[in-house]
Amino acid sequence: MKTRTGKKLDLNQLAKRIVDEATGAIEKAVDSPKTLAGRAGGKKGGRARAASLTAEQRVEIATVAAQARWKKT
Repeated sequence: MKTRTGKKLDLNQLAKRIVDEATGAIEKAVDSPKTLAGRAGGKKGGRARAASLTAEQRVEIATVAAQARWKKT
């Protein structure tokens, strides 16, 4: 995971960094293999869960979600 600094780049520094990344002067940050594996697993999981649910279960889940979203506080 890339560490973030508290310092903000001004526009000129940001523009230089973008040009350097585009021309290959500096390498772009690459996600670790663990991050990529976790992301791939998450993408598979949602699709598999949707395929395993019946239409009635999907309606029930959507109803609960809508009630939670629109309930009065």
